[in-house]
Amino acid sequence: MTTLATIPVAMTIAGSDSGGGAGIQADLRTFAFHRVHGTSALTCITAQNTLGVTRVDALPPEAVAAQMEAVVKDIGVQATKTGMLLNQEIMAIVAEQVKALGLGNLVLDPVMVSRTGAQLIDDGAIATLRSSLIPLATVLTPNRYEAQILVGMEIHTLEDMQIAARQIHQLGAKAVLVKGGGMGGDLRGVDVWFDGQQMETLTTETVATTDTHGTGCTLSAAIAANLALGREPLTATYLAKNYVTTALKHSLRIGQGQGPVGHFFPLL
Repeated sequence: MTTLATIPVAMTIAGSDSGGGAGIQADLRTFAFHRVHGTSALTCITAQNTLGVTRVDALPPEAVAAQMEAVVKDIGVQATKTGMLLNQEIMAIVAEQVKALGLGNLVLDPVMVSRTGAQLIDDGAIATLRSSLIPLATVLTPNRYEAQILVGMEIHTLEDMQIAARQIHQLGAKAVLVKGGGMGGDLRGVDVWFDGQQMETLTTETVATTDTHGTGCTLSAAIAANLALGREPLTATYLAKNYVTTALKHSLRIGQGQGPVGHFFPLL
C-alpha cells in the first residue's frame, strides 16, 4: 500500500480558470493523472469560459506568499510550476519565496503572451520576470511570441527557434523549451530544447482539433509532475509533450468556443 510519505508532491502557483480548462484546474488534473499530489497557491481569479476571459481579480501578493509557505512548511514540495502571475508585485514575491523556501525543480511557464500574440502582462512585469524569476527556473517554457519578446527578434524558422533558445538560456534558466504551437506549417507543434549543452528538436504528430485550451498549462504541469517523480528534465519534457499530444486527441467539445484537452483520456 502506498503511504502518504511516498507520494510525490507538486505545487502550482497560478490563476483560477472558472471554465476549468486551464490554470490551476488544468494543473491539478495533470498532477493527479501522474499520481502526484497537487497543491496550489492562487495568484488571481478569472471569470472565464470557452469563449474568453471577462474579468480578472488579483490576490494580494502577501496572500500568494502565505499559501506557498503553508504548503511547503507542512507538506513539502518536490516540484513547482508557475502559470499566470499577472503582475510585477506577485512575480517579485513569488521569486522571494522560491528562494526563501528552497524550492527546486521550478518549471516556469512565463504566460506573457497568448498563443495568438496578445500581450497579457505589462512591461514592468516582464522586466521582473526576466531579472528575478527566469534565473531560478529549472525549465522555462516560452511560446513563440514570448520567446520573441525575451530575445527581441522575430521567430519564423527552426533555426530562429534554436537561436532564441540559446539566447534565452543566457538569462539564467537551466533549460529552455521554445514551444512551436504558434508556428506555421511543418513547425506547428515542434519544440526546441536547450540546456547549455544539448540542443534537441522535440516533435510529435499534429492533432487536428480546435479544442486546445490549456495546452501550455498542461505541458508545464506535466513537466513538473515528472520532475516530482524523479525524472531528469529532458526526459520529463519528452513525457510531458507526449501526454499533451494524447490529451489533445481526446479534447473536450464543450461550450461554444475553444474546449480544453482531455486530461483523463483513459476514462473518456
